[in-house]
Amino acid sequence: MREFSPIPPWNDAELVHRARQVANDMGVKLTPTAVEVLASKAGSNTRLLYGELEKLLLFARGRSQPLSPEEVEALASGGAQNTFKLADAIRSGDTSGALELLAGLTSRNESGIGIAAVLAGKFRMWLWVKVMVQAGERDDKIAQALELGNPKRVYYFRQEVKDVSLEKLQKTLPLLLELEASLKRGRDEVSTLQTKVIELSSLFR
Repeated sequence: MREFSPIPPWNDAELVHRARQVANDMGVKLTPTAVEVLASKAGSNTRLLYGELEKLLLFARGRSQPLSPEEVEALASGGAQNTFKLADAIRSGDTSGALELLAGLTSRNESGIGIAAVLAGKFRMWLWVKVMVQAGERDDKIAQALELGNPKRVYYFRQEVKDVSLEKLQKTLPLLLELEASLKRGRDEVSTLQTKVIELSSLFR
């Protein structure tokens, strides 16, 4: 039995390394860019990563050349990446857009707990960045705190939280904890997610 420790959903370098490692273990040949596409779609969800690689393994059976990024893009579900887009829509106060993205995720039977986990990770990361930016920390320090493989990504995170108040980001965490607790208690996933997405996006209007 091999135990995998959770990887923060914003740690791109580690996610790519994990995707490459698991693909090699399963005998799935991917180009370097295809590995990055797979990592962006599976995110930190190891179960999803294995599921997508099983699908790719069946597709690639009998082939000698590695799968291209276009093939991975077409075959992988992209649940994690679309949840990142959902987080962006919430942060922008775009309730209708957020609900549309959520509908797409639930129609593909994405796990409610998985969606909640990605949202929580993304908003914690934004909150951490905002706190450190306001404290005057440099990008290299922020990258170190977030365990980012590429410190240049801090620039983009800065831009994402530039016009968002610290107070609003702080208010998201109790709502996300409520969401996770409700889902774990067996509440209806779709209605629970819809309610919290509306509450969260309303914070940023």
